[in-house]
Parts: sequence; C-alpha cells; structure tokens
Amino acid sequence: MTQLRITGLTAAAIGAGGLIAGPAGAQTLDLSVEIPRLRVAEYHKPYVAIWLEKEGATPRTLTVWYDFDMRGNEGTKWLRDLRQFWRTAGRAMSFPADGISSATKAPGTHRISFTGGSGSMPRLSPGNYTLVVEAAREVGGRELLRLPFTWNGSATASARAQGSNELGAVSLTIRR
Repeated sequence: MTQLRITGLTAAAIGAGGLIAGPAGAQTLDLSVEIPRLRVAEYHKPYVAIWLEKEGATPRTLTVWYDFDMRGNEGTKWLRDLRQFWRTAGRAMSFPADGISSATKAPGTHRISFTGGSGSMPRLSPGNYTLVVEAAREVGGRELLRLPFTWNGSATASARAQGSNELGAVSLTIRR
C-alpha cells in the first residue's frame, strides 16, 4: 500500500482556482487504485495519471506514477503514452513535479489519501466532478476510467469503476 500526503505547498503548485471552497471543516479524499497482475511474457509496471475535473474549472493533477529515476529524465518521454492526461495537463507540466510525481507501482491495491481544509490541501467546492485514472504500459495496453461524482460540501461522496485490463477496481470516497 502506498500513501501520499499533499502539503500546502504542493496544493499551491497544483493550483487551486475553481476547486477551492470557503472556510469550513476538513475534507478527506481517499482513493483506491488496483493494478492487476497480468500473466504476460514481458511485464512492465504501468504509468498512471490521476486527476480531477470540475465543470467549468481547470483540471487538477493529483498524482503521476512514472519511471522518474531514469538517467537524463528519460522516463518523461513515455508520459505522452498517457494520451488524455498529456492533452489535459501533462504537456504543460515540468517533471518531476514535487508532491505529484511518484514511482510506478507493482500489481496490487494502492491507497492514496489527501486531507484538505486545514491548510494541507485546498478543499473542494460543491459541484460536479470527475476523477480520471489513466494507465499505459510498455508492451501493453492503455485504459482510462472516469468516475463522475457530485460533492455538495457537507456529506460524503463516492464513486467506483472497474477496469478491464490495465486497471482493476478504482474507488473514491470524499468525506468531511
């Protein structure tokens, strides 16, 4: 299991416009992303990008898993294989992105939590959102899951999707 905490500085780097709400209680955004174990001759861990889209706002990248340790930052050239992410936000980013970039993950279920509302991360304002998870694997396939949800700012929201090849079960829960 992998946990990633977003700091206030990272939240500022991500950008807050359109996703920030006014003062109130803390929010916790919990993600669970399954990378399935594939039985193939040549297996490579997938590159994965996860971002939030809100109607009328700029998409916000939450995390990107890629081979950032390659000599000469060579791993970034394969980020283009995350086609939707690349078009949405990737081409405008500098990598490695502090607090966003992370190593590729082995098969299994990976949990990520973001806490906001108390200075560590901007809180989500009420509205309709879509969590997008995209995976691409060398000598493998690509997959994109969209998890639409509505956040009213005071209750919980959740969404779930099931991948078919490069991604397994993906779930999201936001609570106050």
